[in-house]
Amino acid sequence: MTAAAGKGIPAGSGGTPHKTGPPWGNVAAAVVVLCAAAAALVYLDRLYPVGLGPRQPIPFSHRVHAGIKQISCFMCHDSATRSSRAGIPPLQTCLLCHARIIRTYPYIARLRELVALNQPVVWQRVNWVPEFVYFDHSMHLRRGVDCGHCHGDIRHMDRVAGAVKFEMGFCIQCHRDNRVTHDCFVCHR
Repeated sequence: MTAAAGKGIPAGSGGTPHKTGPPWGNVAAAVVVLCAAAAALVYLDRLYPVGLGPRQPIPFSHRVHAGIKQISCFMCHDSATRSSRAGIPPLQTCLLCHARIIRTYPYIARLRELVALNQPVVWQRVNWVPEFVYFDHSMHLRRGVDCGHCHGDIRHMDRVAGAVKFEMGFCIQCHRDNRVTHDCFVCHR
């Protein structure tokens, strides 16, 4: 054994010690690539939970109910077919199924507790139109407008987020595309 071998220097390497520390250059490059990938996902609105709607007091997944279970929108929002408002279903509607399904799940137990106490759940509203705008859900449904046209594909949303900005341009363009009047007094009364 040579003196160099005793100090961690390979024999015949010219006597220069070989550094065996962490490869910081590779780590830095990996961090840059991961940050760029994360930025791209955020920019493309693909990074979970980007795009989630507001947190609700009792989590309700439209992905599970409307997507996986294929429950119709009108099971819960039945007033949409006969009035201007889609409405939020009473808690008893939830218990039509959840009186038997996952009864002990903590949020379902809380839901049942609120029903027993006759207390409402104060949901966070997701979709708004300004108060000077008149919008009638039933009229649009009768004309064959799919809920997803305005609300997005909620079958893929755990927490519903606003899919479009309800601005006048969005409504006018849809009315023009469908050759429907866009007279001012149709929406502004």
